[in-house]
Amino acid sequence: MLFSSVEFLYYFLPVTLLGYFLVPMPKGSPKLRNCWLLLMSLIFYGWGEPRYLALMAAQMFSAWGFGLLVELWRGKKGAKIALFGAVAVGIGSLMFFKYTNFFIVNINGFTGSSIPLLKLVMPIGISFYTFQVLSYDFDLYFGRTKVQKNFFTLCTYVTLFPQLIAGPIVRYTDVEKELERRVHSLKKFSGGAKRFVAGLAKKVLLANVLGEFVAIYKSGDSSVFGTWLYIIAYGLHIYFDFSGYSDMAIGMGKILGFDFLENFNYPYIAKSVSDFWRRWHMSLSTWFRDYVYIPLGGNRVKTPRYIFNVMVVWFLTGFWHGADWNFMAWGAYFGVLLLVEKFVLGNVLKKLPRFVSHVYMLLAVLFGWMFFDSETLQIAGMRIGYMFGAGANGLIGADMLYYLRSYLVPLLAAAVGCTPLPAKLAAKLAGGVYGRRVMVVLEPIALCLLTVAVTAYLVDGSFNPFIYFRF
Repeated sequence: MLFSSVEFLYYFLPVTLLGYFLVPMPKGSPKLRNCWLLLMSLIFYGWGEPRYLALMAAQMFSAWGFGLLVELWRGKKGAKIALFGAVAVGIGSLMFFKYTNFFIVNINGFTGSSIPLLKLVMPIGISFYTFQVLSYDFDLYFGRTKVQKNFFTLCTYVTLFPQLIAGPIVRYTDVEKELERRVHSLKKFSGGAKRFVAGLAKKVLLANVLGEFVAIYKSGDSSVFGTWLYIIAYGLHIYFDFSGYSDMAIGMGKILGFDFLENFNYPYIAKSVSDFWRRWHMSLSTWFRDYVYIPLGGNRVKTPRYIFNVMVVWFLTGFWHGADWNFMAWGAYFGVLLLVEKFVLGNVLKKLPRFVSHVYMLLAVLFGWMFFDSETLQIAGMRIGYMFGAGANGLIGADMLYYLRSYLVPLLAAAVGCTPLPAKLAAKLAGGVYGRRVMVVLEPIALCLLTVAVTAYLVDGSFNPFIYFRF
């Protein structure tokens, strides 16, 4: 079930919230509300993937059971064995469902064999919730959190529907206290609702529309201008698609009393690739930093080992995103770029005018998106060639001019919307007593209009994908 769907907005969400706030909290304990959230989250996931509820349950039981063993055998060799068991179940499930056919295809290609592919459908959100259950066992093993003895409380954490299938990757330590006791208030509810509607508008009114433009390019254009326009539109599309979903998740979390960490911080205003990755999908970046990069030794090692650590992290980052060589090439590309910035461009970028370093970052990231979005490495190479005229079908196609005029407004709105400018203007408008009074009137009207516009789009349109569902 998509957040940006009529079923979710007008059926599932109202029933969930009504039931949630009708359930009492005796002595401030949210245990009964946790049970309601667990039930509704299972319905939410099972709506589209009922057969894989058993897989999720197995991962949760594994995390809980091995967690109890880690605590029981703390300080002994058995604790490490229990942690290994938790990792084996989590990573094993992810590898089997997401990567088995990838390995079969490549084995067939290299050896000439004809091993048949398995009829597997990748469970939605498995990459996200696998990392969540692993974070619980890792943090428990290293003493960063206490063992959760209540199985259903741990299940509530893993299945929490706002972040279940698309993140942000919420660690157990982030919500540990709120699972046991959390605060609800009108201010928090209204703030969450505003954040949710804003994310919904980003997803439906910008990301979906830009996605249509990207699909049009892929239907046949191969001009120089068309290819540049396509990759710019794709960069904006994936940002509003994923950050919009993160906004909705964070907003719903606040409504339910949870404070999820931010996942995006205006990445397209970064001044380097390193800065970009400190701002993009921050929950994934910090997960790999804390559970892979630092355990490998981080940057407190000799240069060859440091290079190895960075490339391992970025190879795994690419591999996490998809079972195909283009994703691994995408990861390797950014790993190399980060190393070049570290050892070659670091001081140069600091001395360059901000505009120049910003253009460099944008170009580097756009080339990266070409690997990410292309079906194969060959197609990515062809499209990069088109950008510079190699094999391109002219400088600009007549159809692309028509589509540019049709999509110019959402393109410009997205280009401005991915910067802090709208937030700064809103803050300036709300400044002072008069501004706050104006916003009290304007803000609800704007949110209602956005909701109406989103609903009209969803009822009338059928193009409503979400990129990260496939991860």
